[in-house]
Formats: sequence, structure tokens, C-alpha cells
Amino acid sequence: MDKIKPFEKIASRFQISQESAKFFLGRVQKSFKTEKPSHILILEFIETQDLELLLTPYELAAMLYESGTWPFALVTEPPVILDDEDLYN
Repeated sequence: MDKIKPFEKIASRFQISQESAKFFLGRVQKSFKTEKPSHILILEFIETQDLELLLTPYELAAMLYESGTWPFALVTEPPVILDDEDLYN
């Protein structure tokens, strides 16, 4: 029997593509400077938090850090990207 991979569970839970879920997990890992949490740890954290909406990768990484689940240093928060529509509304 094949095990369901973390990215498959995230894709199903948040109704995104498996490729997007893989990218999301990678971005959460890259939010930390040196030590990177495993995909399984990230998934378990999402499940225990009972999140209804998928946060940005950095927001989730910050929650992992602040809760003490993954107490390793974060990189600097990436800038918020705005498109033309955001600028004019």
C-alpha cells in the first residue's frame, strides 16, 4: 500500500495542485536560515492548527518558530508583492 505523501494531503486539504503543494512546502523550508523542517513536520503542524486557509509559506514558518515546534532562525520576511490592481484599489 502506498503512503500518502505530505504534499498530496496538503493539495487535497486546500484544493491546490500537487505541484503547488510541493512548491509551498519547499518555500516553508526555505524560510529558515539553516535547519529545515521536514515535510511531515510541516504537515503535522498544519493539521494540529486546524487551518482552514493556506497561509503564505513565511507566515506558516513564523508560526512554527513562534510555537517552538521548529526553534531555528528564520530568514528575513520577503516583501509583499503588489500588482497594478492592488495599487489602484
